[in-house]
Amino acid sequence: MRALQPHEDSADESGVDPSKLRVDAEELLVRKLRARSLSLSEARMVLKGYEENGVRLDSGSIDDVIDDFCRRGYLDDAVLADQLVMSGIERKGQGRVALSRALSQRGIPRDVIDAALGDVPDDDAERALEYARSKARSMSRLDPDTALRRLVGQLSRRGYNGSIAMTAAKTALAEGSSGSSSSQVRFVDSD
Repeated sequence: MRALQPHEDSADESGVDPSKLRVDAEELLVRKLRARSLSLSEARMVLKGYEENGVRLDSGSIDDVIDDFCRRGYLDDAVLADQLVMSGIERKGQGRVALSRALSQRGIPRDVIDAALGDVPDDDAERALEYARSKARSMSRLDPDTALRRLVGQLSRRGYNGSIAMTAAKTALAEGSSGSSSSQVRFVDSD
């Protein structure tokens, strides 16, 4: 086991047992992992922030804990990236840009992000149109320009680029307006 780096006092003066400090830090990391999957970067930040009586784990000990959790399968950036991509697509209707941003914010390395997004079919236009159709119905009361602006904004915030967002919004709103007039029953006065 590697030495600890105290904030102010030495490990002996602080009364902190290095092996107990590591066990306590590992338990904290396990509790965090029970609540939410963590990237390697996030796990490292949890361990860097843990201290007892002003003593923290040194970077070598942190690396050892991270390596141990990786060997056990508790931490895996590739698996986490795949899970986040599928969740972003299925539950949130996100596009590639938003997915990439979300993974990057979690501290996942660029090569892992690229690999996770490489497995995703390039159907942003279809997913954007599907999302736009679901939202276009609720915008039927708005004037066409306002509805288009709002729908393009919603699609853009979900990570669809400008041309895909605009095309999907226009298509969905056009379908909604033509579908609404043909699906309504009209009574004609026969006088």
